Amino acid sequence: MTSWGPEAIEGGTRFRLWAPDADTVELEFADAEPVGMDRGKNGWWAAETQANAGTRYRFRIGGVSVPDPASHRQSGDVHGWSVVQPNSYAWKNDAWKPRPWEETILYELHAGLTGGYSGVGRELVRLANMGITAIELMPINDFPGARNWGYDGVLPYAPDESYGTPDALKALIDAAHGHGMMVFLDVVYNHFGPDGNYLPLYAKSFFRSDRKTPWGDAIDFRQEPVRRFFIDNALYWLGEFRFDGLRFDAVHAIHDGEFLRAMAQEIKRDFPDRHLVLENEDNDASLLKVFRAQWNDDFHNTLHAMLTGEDAGYYADFAQDSSAKLARLLHQGFAYQGETTHTGHARGTPSGQLRPTAFVSFLQNHDQTGNRALGERLIKLCDPRALKAAAALQLLAPQIPMLFMGEEMGAREPFLFFTDHQDPELAKAVREGRAAEFAKFPAFASGKERVPDPNALETFEQCRLGEPDPEWLNFYRALLALRHEHIIPRLKGSCCLDAVPLSDKAVISSWKLGDGYKLTIAANLSENEVEAVLPQTKPIYGEAENTIPPFSTVAWIEMP
Repeated sequence: MTSWGPEAIEGGTRFRLWAPDADTVELEFADAEPVGMDRGKNGWWAAETQANAGTRYRFRIGGVSVPDPASHRQSGDVHGWSVVQPNSYAWKNDAWKPRPWEETILYELHAGLTGGYSGVGRELVRLANMGITAIELMPINDFPGARNWGYDGVLPYAPDESYGTPDALKALIDAAHGHGMMVFLDVVYNHFGPDGNYLPLYAKSFFRSDRKTPWGDAIDFRQEPVRRFFIDNALYWLGEFRFDGLRFDAVHAIHDGEFLRAMAQEIKRDFPDRHLVLENEDNDASLLKVFRAQWNDDFHNTLHAMLTGEDAGYYADFAQDSSAKLARLLHQGFAYQGETTHTGHARGTPSGQLRPTAFVSFLQNHDQTGNRALGERLIKLCDPRALKAAAALQLLAPQIPMLFMGEEMGAREPFLFFTDHQDPELAKAVREGRAAEFAKFPAFASGKERVPDPNALETFEQCRLGEPDPEWLNFYRALLALRHEHIIPRLKGSCCLDAVPLSDKAVISSWKLGDGYKLTIAANLSENEVEAVLPQTKPIYGEAENTIPPFSTVAWIEMP
C-alpha cells in the first residue's frame, strides 16, 4: 500500500505523490537540480534521492510548482517550499500514557492568540493548577497568512510555521505531559481552505462534484489514496507528535460513515489508549460505538437559549420548552433524537443507551462565540449569576466538560472571526461575505454596528485576553476541585436515573455513579425560587432546603 509524504530511507529520502491527472512530475529542490519522478501504479509517482533533513522541495506539474500536500513542514507559507523534517526530537516524558477519559476536563484554545506553541507552554502551569487535565488546540495545520482560526488549512500534515517549528510543538506536548495534562488536536477532514489547495490541478478525483459541502465539492472518500491521506494523517499526529486525542471537525460534511468507522478502528488498533471525539450536527449515536465521545451542541444551544433568550437561527429549535430539552439531554444525551427541526428535517437518533461520558458539554466554544458578528462571550449576553449557575451544572454533571479559553477568568474580550489572506480579491470576498451574512440584522442594516473586517490585524488583536477577574478564577477553581474530589473518582460506569423540568428555567437530574453513589443536581437559571423535592443530605455544592434559590445550582452525593 502506497502512502503520502516524504520517507527517510538509507542515504536519503523517498518522495511520493498521488497525481493521476499528471503527464509528468518533476521533483524540484531549492539548492539542487530537479529530478524526474517515476510513474507507478494507480496514479502514484515516486523518486528516491540523497536529500536529507532540511532539504526544501516541491513538485512541478504542467508548468506549475506546488508544495507536497503531505508536507511535514513549510517554508514560506502554503505556496512556498516543503521541507524534509527529521524525526529527532528527544522526548523527556517518554513513559507518559494518556489519562483515562473520565478524568478529562478540556480547555479549548487558539495557539496564535496564546503566543504560538511556546506561549501555550507558558500557560500550562496555570491551567494545571486550575484543575484542567487536557488542552485542545484549534487546528494548527498550515493555513494562508499568519493568523487564522485554522479551518482554512490546506496542508494537513504541516504545523503552521507562524506558531513555531514542529519540534516546538513536540516540546509543548512534552511539557504538558510533564504537568499531567493531555493535549488534543482539532483536525479538519471535511474540506480544504480556499487558498493554496493545488490537489484539483493533478488529482481531480480527490473530490466529487456530485456531492456538495458548504465549502464546495465534497472530498471523495471512496478513493483509497484519499482514505489513506486522512487516516495516515490521524496516525501521524498521534504517533509522531504524541497527541492524546483528536477532535474531528464537522464529520456530518464527510458523508461517509463507513470511512469514519474504518478510520476509528484503525486508530484504535494502533493507539488503543487515545481519545477520539466528534463534532457531528447529525447526532448519529451509532458513531459513538467506535468514537469516544461527541461535542454535544444540544447542551450548548439549550442553555444558550435559556440564558440569553435568543431564538433566531438554530436557537429557534431550543427556545421553546427549553427546560424539557435540557432535562432530556441530561438524561439521554441528545435533545433531538429524530424530531424535526425548524429546517423541516429530522435530526438525531436515539442516544439514551449511551453513557453520560459519551458527550462533551460546553457553554461556549470557538464556533458559537466566533460566528457571532461581534464575537460576544456569554458573560456579556446574560446575567452573570445565571451564567455561574449554568457553569456549575456543566462542571458537576457526569458529562465531560470543556471550557473555552478565557471562560475561566471571566474574559470579556470578544472572540472574532479572523483571517490573513494575502490575495486582495479573496480578502475582499471574505470581508463582503461576512458583512452580507449579518446584513439582515437591524443593527447592521442601519449602520449602527459594523461587522469587523476578518482580514484586519486589529480584529485579531481585539481577541487577545487581558487580565483575569479573580472572582471568576476562584469560582472555576473551586468547581473544578469539587469535580476532582467527588465526581471524577466515581465517574466510570455512571448512568442517568432521571431528569425532569421544574419550571421554564429549572431542572433536577440524578445519576447513579460508578461506585453506586447517587448524584443529584438541581439548577435554577431564573430570578425566582423554584419548589422541588430535594435530598435531605448536606449538598457538596450550593445551599437549598425545600426550594432552589434564584440563579443557583445545588448538588448532592448520597450513599447507596
